[in-house]
Amino acid sequence: MKLNRVAVTGLGAICGLGNSLDEIWANALAGKSGITTLERQNTEGWPVTFGGEVKNFKLDPALMDPKDQDRFDLFNQYALHATAEAMKQSRLLEGSYNKAKIGTVFGTGLGGFPHIELNHKNYLERGSKRVSPFFIPSVIPNMPEGLISIHYGLMGINFAVASACASSAHAIGIAATEIMLGRQDAMITGGTEGVITGYTIAGFANMKALSRRNEEPHRASRPYDVDRDGFVMGEGAGILILENYDMAVARGAKIIAEVVSFGASSDAHHITAPHPEGLGALLCMQQTMELSGVRIEEVGYVNAHGTSTPLGDVAETEAIKKVFGKHAYDMAVSSTTSMTGHLLGAAGGLESIFCIKALETGTLPPTINLENQDPKCDLNYVPNRPQKKDIKYAMNNSFGFGGTNSSTLFKKA
Repeated sequence: MKLNRVAVTGLGAICGLGNSLDEIWANALAGKSGITTLERQNTEGWPVTFGGEVKNFKLDPALMDPKDQDRFDLFNQYALHATAEAMKQSRLLEGSYNKAKIGTVFGTGLGGFPHIELNHKNYLERGSKRVSPFFIPSVIPNMPEGLISIHYGLMGINFAVASACASSAHAIGIAATEIMLGRQDAMITGGTEGVITGYTIAGFANMKALSRRNEEPHRASRPYDVDRDGFVMGEGAGILILENYDMAVARGAKIIAEVVSFGASSDAHHITAPHPEGLGALLCMQQTMELSGVRIEEVGYVNAHGTSTPLGDVAETEAIKKVFGKHAYDMAVSSTTSMTGHLLGAAGGLESIFCIKALETGTLPPTINLENQDPKCDLNYVPNRPQKKDIKYAMNNSFGFGGTNSSTLFKKA
């Protein structure tokens, strides 16, 4: 069976680095941190008081009636916002596509936690009648796809992927596969997350997963540095428009990049800790490369999961070296999580966009705060400043609790 090629024709993003992709990319290349002291909530008594929080955000009323915006959790709004940016770039609906073959698949790790927390408080303090009738639609993980399908009149497949911090990477792989198999002509995909709340901060902090650098949040996310002490929560969305490559060319779309292959695996090791030798990560990278038919020497850049945890950074580094051999020391690996914080279920969406921008511009985004590199992490992590490098292929890695792993390979247009 001949598989269709998959083109990327639109990108949209929002995170602590900015409310548009242009702003995010410019700040990333400047090595800026989007991690600050939290402002939306009273953090008194919280063990961690900082994160990659989106600032100055207000959803365009053309995307959702202002009276409805408070009824729908932030992860829905971030998805609508980033999708609008990606759709504008792709001009997808200017083509002659059958809307029954345009689908939506997003990843989210936790869904609408802010509204869960709010409605739980109302329930305990004021009784069951004070739980919003919009509570359930606001928080279910597949609602961003529902809202986007309704807004654009799309009748293709419509579902959510929830696989912890690999969610949106898995969503992109599934979306690309739908096009490869000819079941869909185009897909809106990626991920969205907005769960910086007292509950989630407490949960992650109590399991000792979060950095505690409350006095210097901009320096807290420091992958591969000997002084790293945990990840930093981020939020936002990263959305890609994927199309059947030949159909995109026929309608005159600008091809930004190509999705080549996708791999997935399980650590089968521990509910939160990675396999110490990175075996699950190794398997999914190997699978991605085998399915692609691309030689390992052709991959120039890996946007790593790299969340600034003591175990995770070492395990992923070991896996990369086992997959790429000597070439691991010739290519570049960076963790943009150092600037954005960890977007949990939305991480793979945003970080896939960083891969695509690296392919498009020939500029690799840095790993900031890398001041004293861990001897166990001995690759070129693009420390603190971007590097110019013309690359043909780039890989994104995303891993999650439960031992779930994903790798996606992108090709320069």
